[in-house]
Amino acid sequence: MAGNSQRPNRRTSNKKGAQVGSGGKRRRGLEGKGPTPPAEMRKGHVKNRVANAKARQSARRPAPRRGGKGSSELVVGRNPVVEALREGVPASTLYVQQFIDNDERVREALKLAADRGGVHLMEAPRPELDRMTNGLNHQGLVLQIPPYEYAHPEDLSAAAYDDGEDPLIVALDGVTDPRNLGAVVRSVAAFGGHGVVVPERRAAGMTAGAWKTSAGTAARTPVARATNLTRALEAYQKEGLFVVGLAADGEAEIQDVAALDGPLVIVVGSEGKGLSRLVGETCDLLVRIPMPGGAESLNAGVAAGVALYEAARRRA
Repeated sequence: MAGNSQRPNRRTSNKKGAQVGSGGKRRRGLEGKGPTPPAEMRKGHVKNRVANAKARQSARRPAPRRGGKGSSELVVGRNPVVEALREGVPASTLYVQQFIDNDERVREALKLAADRGGVHLMEAPRPELDRMTNGLNHQGLVLQIPPYEYAHPEDLSAAAYDDGEDPLIVALDGVTDPRNLGAVVRSVAAFGGHGVVVPERRAAGMTAGAWKTSAGTAARTPVARATNLTRALEAYQKEGLFVVGLAADGEAEIQDVAALDGPLVIVVGSEGKGLSRLVGETCDLLVRIPMPGGAESLNAGVAAGVALYEAARRRA
């Protein structure tokens, strides 16, 4: 209409952004952002992740998260009971058959249990011991092993950081022989490691056999139990730990891996099957142990010992 005084909006330019001046922003952008910050302050850098993990651990010290309890165990027979008591295997009760023939082994078992303290001595009729052991040849002696108190995987790295040290942890994938677990615990203690992680299922636990093979080092070297080993390894990676898997077809030889002197998890598989697919894919690097003698593989205890020695040598 002729009387309409409104004017249509007109776009005077197709350019985007500020039309009049820049307020000095463009000039300031050309001045740069100063010197490159150190690695500990650069987001995403491995040293930044380690520094953040240490800061978190020092800022909060939560109560230890337990990995659950194992099941109680019975050691049956005169020789096994005496050996378990000699090796310092934890025990809660020694059951002795009524009217037992008092030979040298029985006397030694009673003396070892009494000298240790904290081991209850219980006399029981033979039918009761037969029932407890499902008819095994107990020879009148039965030793009850209390459930093992597993740590939580996070406890191992937290304890290392609390001591001002880079974590050195061994994780076992598919290792089902308790003696291998005991040997790994012994090696971890010998080379200054901070603990062992085992899966909750289809894996060896801290039985009397593992305790005996550890030669007493299990008393000071924690074993953690993970509901899911792959997730536990991923959590370690987020904390800044480098995860190395031992494999016969590894990409590098273990002596050539530079990361051994920092926060580290060494993953060892079973002698027959090696690492499972998911665990192998989770590792940052797969490495091999050179074997000039031509052996196809090493058992878990020996392989872990070789890798731990190399890591300890780098840290010395």
